[in-house]
Amino acid sequence: MQSLTDAYAPHDAYIAPARRRCEVWRLFPGIAIILAAYLGPFVLLGIYLTDTYGRLITEALMQRMARGDTPGGMLMLLWTFLGLALGQMVAARLLHGRAAGTLIGPSLRRAGADFFRVLGPVLALNAVLLPFATGSDAAHPGLGIGAFLTYLPFALPGILIQTGAEELVFRGYLQQQLAARFQSPLIWIGLPAALFAFGHYMPDDFGASAWGVALWAAMFGVLAADLTARTGNLGAALGFHFANNVAALLFVGIENNLDGLALWTLSVDLADPGTVFPALAVDFAAMITSWLLARLVLRV
Repeated sequence: MQSLTDAYAPHDAYIAPARRRCEVWRLFPGIAIILAAYLGPFVLLGIYLTDTYGRLITEALMQRMARGDTPGGMLMLLWTFLGLALGQMVAARLLHGRAAGTLIGPSLRRAGADFFRVLGPVLALNAVLLPFATGSDAAHPGLGIGAFLTYLPFALPGILIQTGAEELVFRGYLQQQLAARFQSPLIWIGLPAALFAFGHYMPDDFGASAWGVALWAAMFGVLAADLTARTGNLGAALGFHFANNVAALLFVGIENNLDGLALWTLSVDLADPGTVFPALAVDFAAMITSWLLARLVLRV
């Protein structure tokens, strides 16, 4: 059996550009730049809307965008991740003296090939599992097919921006900089995965189920980091993430929770662990199967 050290050998070339300036202190202003680039446009948008339409209308619009329960709100939410993507590119250049392309890997062509090699099979797996979700009594139609196809050319790039920005932050910037400084995968896999989970911990939305959702996100982060370490680029993790979010946002969504672009929606009480945890167990199984499938097609 191949050791983890041998399996992660491609990771050395992936983190090489980060070794030049890998002091831990650089991460703190780097994260500040990333957050400012992401949150700044929200602040400016809020100021503009308040000045134009007033506080009450602005609050209503921002809440609808945060819920993503309409096509327009969901598209706006996805495309706001452009700021997150740009922020880490600026941080990499200013604080670490390296080009944005190094966040993806030593070969953009190889990263692109790995992206598509993973994307197709994982999307196909989600399509095979689709009848199990849509056959539930809780499932009902969402967008009509005509409207769905109209929004699709904007939705797919939006999801690519959203997933790409998150992968660049967690499996790109953070994983590279931490791995350049620390040898243990417990740090350069574990810490970004924990931060990824923290970003998905939303007790206001999920109530007592919030920790389960955060645990799911942590495991997703670990598996995506593993694919990145095995391939030495961000392509496989991005294909894994993109396929997952296409299924979750375009195939079957959760009612009133990021379901504005979905063909079907599930009526689920998100605060009820008895309802959410069985669904999470199925999602865990599907996620691990997707990871194994990705490794199979990549032969890593």
